[in-house]
Amino acid sequence: MQKRMGEAVARVARKVNDTVENKTDSLDLANCKLMTFPVGIYKAMRSVTEGIHHISLANNELKSITSRFVTTFSQLRELNLAGNYLHRLPEEITSLLHLRAINLSRNRFRHFPEPLATITSLETIDLEENEITELPSEMLASMASLRSLNLRDNPVGPEVRLLVRPLVPFDLLLSPEKPVPEA
Repeated sequence: MQKRMGEAVARVARKVNDTVENKTDSLDLANCKLMTFPVGIYKAMRSVTEGIHHISLANNELKSITSRFVTTFSQLRELNLAGNYLHRLPEEITSLLHLRAINLSRNRFRHFPEPLATITSLETIDLEENEITELPSEMLASMASLRSLNLRDNPVGPEVRLLVRPLVPFDLLLSPEKPVPEA
């Protein structure tokens, strides 16, 4: 077990070092078994954080992301948090003024993460395979840049579907309604 943990830590360190040394605009820490965002990364990357535009933390074991993460990587344009255990986002997410796409699919959201509605640059939100039943229709309708909202495989009820569709000027992706079984 310790050997596997050591290998995971080494893999994260290699990926961070590659990003810093090559001054790339992406940090890919997907599939690293992270339970939290490692604090040491903030220090290791401080010289390049302004240039990071894409981060993937997909398929880890994250239960939350911190306000420090959001404020450190303030220039993000794409954030992939798919396949974690997230159920809410920090309020500071609203400070990501350049964020165009966020992937929150396969997490544990029960409600639409409302801070996202105030990010004016946001074009794509992926919330596929969560536990969302209701949507803030008026908030969504006011998101001028939003082009696509994926809510497939969420238990969105028929009344929500009827209310939301006419209000939103973007692509709203929902799973087909399942027929109600006859008694």
